[in-house]
Amino acid sequence: MNVFKRLFKIGEAETQSAIDKLEDPIKMTEQGIRDLKNDLDAALKNLAEVKAMAIRSKNEVDAHKSKAEEYENKAIQLLKKAQNNDLSADEADRLATEALTKKDQCTQNMLRGKKEQDKFDSNVDQLNANVKSLKSSISAYENELKTLKARVRVSEASAKVNKQMAQIDSSSTVSLLERMKEKVAQQEALAEAYGEMANESKSIDQEIDKALDGNSAQASADLEKLKAKLGLDKK
Repeated sequence: MNVFKRLFKIGEAETQSAIDKLEDPIKMTEQGIRDLKNDLDAALKNLAEVKAMAIRSKNEVDAHKSKAEEYENKAIQLLKKAQNNDLSADEADRLATEALTKKDQCTQNMLRGKKEQDKFDSNVDQLNANVKSLKSSISAYENELKTLKARVRVSEASAKVNKQMAQIDSSSTVSLLERMKEKVAQQEALAEAYGEMANESKSIDQEIDKALDGNSAQASADLEKLKAKLGLDKK
């Protein structure tokens, strides 16, 4: 019981800190419940045995009571026989006295048995109360165990996530990302530079082509003028 009182104080503190103080709270709780169930089995066995003794004692009390009544009836019958002259008065008195003596013995046995029966009944009531208490405790601790297991799983999951977050913060991931950003920026700048160079080369070619196209047009015009002067265009 002390194990459970100590164990279930977890609910009074932070889950993680309380769990850290215990080597294995789940196994401790499960073992405690198994011990309680063993105690319950023993209590049920004792209860059955005491109930059997109580039943036997009651049966003996009933038997002694019945026997006492039987001896009393026999004494009455003997006296009636003497009254009806079926038996001498002295013999009837002697036998009736013996019957009443037997009745007193049975009555004494009945009274002693009744005391034993009352004692057994009291023991049965006490054992019944213990059995009910054990059953209630086991049920409560099993529910506590379910809650504890859930809290341990949550705590472990939280600890794992927090650990991962701590590792991320303490690792070089952030600096790697910064270097990657810098490298990407450099690559983008380099690509832009090449693009500008390509545009510049294209513009020069366009200027050359434009200049050439202009000379060709002028040459064609000069050719036409020359032909006109020579009169060759008429042909």
